[in-house]
Formats: sequence, structure tokens, C-alpha cells
Amino acid sequence: MTDTPEERCDTLLMAVVQSQDAELVENIFQEMGISLTRLPSTGAFLGRRNATLLIGIPNHLQPRMLEVLQENCRQRVEYIAVPLESAPLPVPAPTPITVGGATVFALDVDHFEEL
Repeated sequence: MTDTPEERCDTLLMAVVQSQDAELVENIFQEMGISLTRLPSTGAFLGRRNATLLIGIPNHLQPRMLEVLQENCRQRVEYIAVPLESAPLPVPAPTPITVGGATVFALDVDHFEEL
């Protein structure tokens, strides 16, 4: 990257998305000319596969990047088995939970180097 104000990397977005959505988002960003690094990750609560996307961008692109993530990272309803407390035997009852979307951290970049 050059040091022109338009192309300078001022923000690092760390977006954790479901693996089902990661490829679509990655393709959209590539079409927009945005480079990113994709790291495999795992969700802590359900242990589902995720992808963590590292996206270095100029500040003025942050609203558009967040918009793309919001439009293309879907929330889904999944069911987990939770034992019924009042049952004499531990009978699992399917309980709906909402998963997905994107969790995005925006970090200011003071300095970076391409070596």
C-alpha cells in the first residue's frame, strides 16, 4: 500500500463470521478491490466453525465494509438439546438459539509495514 490518504490503512477490521458466510463476503470484498486475510476459528459456545477476517482499510471505507458484512452475514436459528429440569430422567428438549451474523472489532492502526 502507498501512503496516500486514500489508500492508507488506518483501521483493521476483525470480523468473526460463520464459515457459511465467509466465502461470499470474501468474494464481495475481492470484487471491491479490498484485500483480506482469512483465519479459521471456532465459536466458544457451540463449537461451530467460523472464519475470522482481517481487513485493513482506510477510515472512510469502514461504514461500507460494515454494511457489506451486515447484508451478507445471516443470523440463523439452530436447536440445542437442553435437559428438562423437572423430568424424572434427563430428557433433552430442543431449544432454539440464534447464531450467526458478524462480530466486528475495529482497531486503529498507528503503524504497519509490508516486509
